[in-house]
Amino acid sequence: MTPPRRLLLIDDERLQHRLVGQMLRQFRGAHFELEVASNCREGLEQLRTGRHAAALLDYRLTDGDGLSLLAEARASGCRTPVIFLTANTGDDLDMAALEAGAVDYLEKAALSPKVLERALRYALRLSETLEQLRQLATRDQLTGLLNRREFDRILGDELNRSRRFGRSLALALIDIDHFKKVNDTHGHPAGDAVLQHVAGIVAAQARNVDFVARYGGEEMAVIMIESTAGAARVAMQRTAAYLALTPCRIGELVLPVTFSAGVASVPDDGDSSAGLIAAADQALYAAKRTGRNRVCSAQEAQLAQAVAV
Repeated sequence: MTPPRRLLLIDDERLQHRLVGQMLRQFRGAHFELEVASNCREGLEQLRTGRHAAALLDYRLTDGDGLSLLAEARASGCRTPVIFLTANTGDDLDMAALEAGAVDYLEKAALSPKVLERALRYALRLSETLEQLRQLATRDQLTGLLNRREFDRILGDELNRSRRFGRSLALALIDIDHFKKVNDTHGHPAGDAVLQHVAGIVAAQARNVDFVARYGGEEMAVIMIESTAGAARVAMQRTAAYLALTPCRIGELVLPVTFSAGVASVPDDGDSSAGLIAAADQALYAAKRTGRNRVCSAQEAQLAQAVAV
């Protein structure tokens, strides 16, 4: 049996808590477990957790209004589908709710188990469709990593955050070693399998707060939040070592795979997206030039270049 989904009700009326709970028990299809928040502060905290399948939000609360609460939740990245509940019947309230980010609007006087179940079913389907569209817009189809456009956006946002709060930020650029040889020898399907293999390992080894993207071709990038170049270098070395011990298996074909990586950080190696990328790219080139299957920092690359001159 499918476990019940969590439904959040943000409403300051205890009677409404009981009524919604009774309606949920009369549903014919979906099963929900009701959780309640009785004010804006608690409701916002609960919404931000992202652990609810959907939420019912009262338009009027003792410490604020639902429109402002939803706008703040959406601004913080909350994607939980929200249905407005209200005793008001103003002509413009439904449009205001939808413009604030609600997926539906229900009048309390007309609420019934059938109406509520239908509204929740619609909200969940709409949420799933929007999530699929977000995936198509932000994810690389082959590897499942973030795509280049999303990488550029996130890097810009994180650089702004780094400057504002004075926190470190590191970037690693990764290039699969001898990738062209894989395509030329075993064909492009094998190359695709190698890309997916490396992407899976890099994503699995990254921290939950980091962002992993396909930068282009056989190159990948990792935005490492609140990380120094030294810490980023150690993390990439650990990932490279794990990859070297984990060959890509394609049927009976076993392909050893390694990568080279360059790391750079803010503010030591650059204070803009272009500057940080250029520094990491220079470090990547140094790692490839000095033998591949290694990780080089931007400072190491600069020092090697100075010695060569």
